[in-house]
Formats: sequence, C-alpha cells, structure tokens
Amino acid sequence: MHTLCHTVRDGRLLVGERADLMAPDAEIDPQALFDYLYFHAIPSPRTVFKGVQRLPPGHAIWQDAEGVHQARYWAPTFQEVGMGFAEARQRFLDLLRQAVAADLDGSTPACFLSGGTDSSTIAGLIAQVSGQAPLSYSIGFEAEGYDEMEYARIAARHFKTEHREHYITPADLVRLIPRVAEHHDQPFGNSSALPAYFCALKAREDGVTRLLAGDGGDELFGGNTRYATQRIFSWYDAVPGVLRRGLLEPLAGSGWLDGVPLARKGMSYVRQAKVPMPDRLETYNLLYRVNMGEMLTPGFLAQVDAQEPGRHQQQVWAESEGASFVNRMLAYDWRFTLAENDLPKVRGSTELAQVAVRYPFLNQDLVDFSASLPTAYKLKGLKLRWFFKEALRGFLPDAIITKKKHGFGLPFGPWTVRDAALGALARDSLEGVAERGLLQPAFVRTLMKDLLPQHPGFYGELVWILMMMEQWFRHHRPNYRVP
Repeated sequence: MHTLCHTVRDGRLLVGERADLMAPDAEIDPQALFDYLYFHAIPSPRTVFKGVQRLPPGHAIWQDAEGVHQARYWAPTFQEVGMGFAEARQRFLDLLRQAVAADLDGSTPACFLSGGTDSSTIAGLIAQVSGQAPLSYSIGFEAEGYDEMEYARIAARHFKTEHREHYITPADLVRLIPRVAEHHDQPFGNSSALPAYFCALKAREDGVTRLLAGDGGDELFGGNTRYATQRIFSWYDAVPGVLRRGLLEPLAGSGWLDGVPLARKGMSYVRQAKVPMPDRLETYNLLYRVNMGEMLTPGFLAQVDAQEPGRHQQQVWAESEGASFVNRMLAYDWRFTLAENDLPKVRGSTELAQVAVRYPFLNQDLVDFSASLPTAYKLKGLKLRWFFKEALRGFLPDAIITKKKHGFGLPFGPWTVRDAALGALARDSLEGVAERGLLQPAFVRTLMKDLLPQHPGFYGELVWILMMMEQWFRHHRPNYRVP
C-alpha cells in the first residue's frame, strides 16, 4: 500500500517515499523508460533514476556493520481449506465489517463509488458499521460506452449515501493533466488517476480527510475477465502432447486453415494456448501491438533490453509455483496490478488532493481468508467472483451483482479526436517525446493523423502513456535527451 525508495550514498543507506528526492541529480535510466512503456508504470525494484531503487512489496531493507541487506518478509501463501458456503459466507461478512470498521477513524465517513461490486460493498458496509450515511463520490463522462453513473446512483439509493457526482470534461483534462503528471515521482500512465483525483478533490472540498477505496476485491476473489480467458487457454495443456505437437501446432503454424472461419478461430486458439504463462500475456501488451522498430528510435532501442520486462514477469510468476492456476494469476496481479499500478494510482491521486485513503479489502485477515478459499469459489467454471457475489446477494442490489466490470474508464481517445485543445496537448506532448530521441517523428504523425482517429479507444491508451511521460519530463527533467 505504501512505497519506499532507497539508495546508498557515501556508504550510508538512505530511504524515502519518493524516488525524485533520493538523488536529485541522478541520471535517467533508459531501461526504466522502456519498462514504463511496457507496464504503463515502472515496477520495483527499478525506478526512473539510475542508482535509486524502489523496495518491492513485502520486502524490508536495513543496514548494519556488514552492509546493506534486503529480504522478503511476506509472500502470498495459498492453503485452500475445504469449507461449506454458509460457513465461508459468514466468516467473509464478519471480516469485511471488521475491516471497514478498522479503517474508519471517526471523521466524516466517505468512499469512492464507481457503481461496481467492490466500491458499492464498501459504501454499504460504511453505512452499516458507522450508523451514518456516508458521503460517496462518483465520476461521470459525457461519452457513450464510458458513463456508468447510473450504477453508482443505484448503489447510492440502495444504501442511502449522501451522493456527490461530477462530470469530467475535456477542458478538465487539459487543465489538470500537467498537474497530475508532475505530482508523481516518476512517469506514471494509469489514466484512471485523473478520475480518482477528481473524486478526492471533491471530497476535500467537502471537508473529508479520509476516503475508503474498493481496490483489491477483483484480485482477491477472481474478478478480472482475463482470469476466465486464461483458464480457457490453460485447458489446452490437457490435450495429449502427441496430438498437440504432431498435428495441432504444425497446422496452426502453417496458416493453411486461416481462410476457413471456424478453423481460423481454432488455429488462433492453438497459437495462443501453446505459449506458456506468463509469456502469453505479452500478446495483449500494447507495446507489441505496434511495430516497435517504427515507433522507437534506434538510439533508444540500442540502450535497452526489450526482453527484460518478460523476464521480470516470469520471475514473479515462478514465485507462486505450486498454487492453482487461478491463484497464480491472482498472486501475479497482487504484484503488477495492485502494488505497482492501482494502489500508486489511488495513493498519488489522494495525496495530491490532500486526502488520506484506506483499502478495507487489503486487511491482512481478509487477504489470508481469500488465500484459504477453494479455487472454485473464486472462478466457478468461467463465472468470475462466484463466492463474492453469492455471499453478498441480498446485500448488494441485483443490478450491480450482474453488471459487467467497468470502473472509472476515461474516454481519452475519443475526446482527443474531437476536442481541439486536448488534441493539441496530446500532439505537442508526443512531439516532445520525439524531440527527446525516444519516438520516431514519422510514427507520431501516423499515430495522431491516422491510427488514433481510426481506433480512438485502442490507440488512445498509447497516446496517453506517451503524453504523461512527456508531461513528467517537462516538470522533472526538462532538458533530458536520449544519450
């Protein structure tokens, strides 16, 4: 939930929360910039600065007469316990109430409310535990397919919260993108940081000093769509090896059946399923959906190892060996999705608004409980969060239990195409990245003129992470150029 950076100077171990304060004159690490493009954040232990590292989650660091030492003090341990649904449900509800109660500090009770199962659960439990109507904060967008305000309103009505809504506009983004980018101690590309900041800002204006957030529910109880998708691919391992290597994989590699619609889907499945985890996740990575050689300059590529992020993923995946396939995906996400991305997003956004934040789902007892649940309780067949939803049926409105996951998705791509000021900010930012020697100028022109207008939802994410990197540079290292 927190971050700790460290460096050694003149034989002394120095630690601090922000990487940019540890060594103000440190050089930029090109490999960290490549990691950022890959992960949209810079995972620990690397930071954007050479000689400054970030302590990985669950680790401790200390110095004694023998030198500097680092060790892991906590790691996920999955010991599935056979328990009936009724017993598990009661234990789960008791732990949830205790976690929410522990995170309330007597100040005005308040929470984020996206209208999803996690934030709605937190809102309902605050009302139940505190006996007060909590303040709840939601962000909406005037963009088709992105606005989920109606679900937040359903939860607010159901739990009788004092609901606050704010609709973000492109003008809001133009005004605050530089400020959010500047606040982070290194480039950070999670676009949900802006909606989270708006929520926290509105809470601060109401005098709120602490917000409760629903982060962690998906990763503890099996709520991300990719868990079901990857389980389907994992079934391929049950196919006899002779059939896989002797028939299916040669056919898939030949491309002979790609012209037959039904067979094409089957061959696509084989090509993806034969790639082991976590390497299979690379096929979805934005950086590999474009031509890297056309996007990045030869000078930059010559200074980085494009395979390093994959090795990092393999290392984290190996740490949960012996657990079930689903639990290994959860442990993997505890590292890359939660610790390296979502929690820094919420923490940074609330810090900027001067509001504290707590995460009831990450209460240690609740985490331990989730690790003891049978795998089938998390992903029942292909049903996501089966236990979580069934345990809260009757507490949560049915419309929220059955809704598809969304969250505070930002319509940046469509808005960038339509709004002149936002488009100008994005274009100017990407041209700045090109001038620093990272991006090919021709790619920037193609991206902004052709690719983004054709597929704004998809390429908008790429434009966003490049724009946020440039905005960070302008505030922290305005003169940086690729050596």
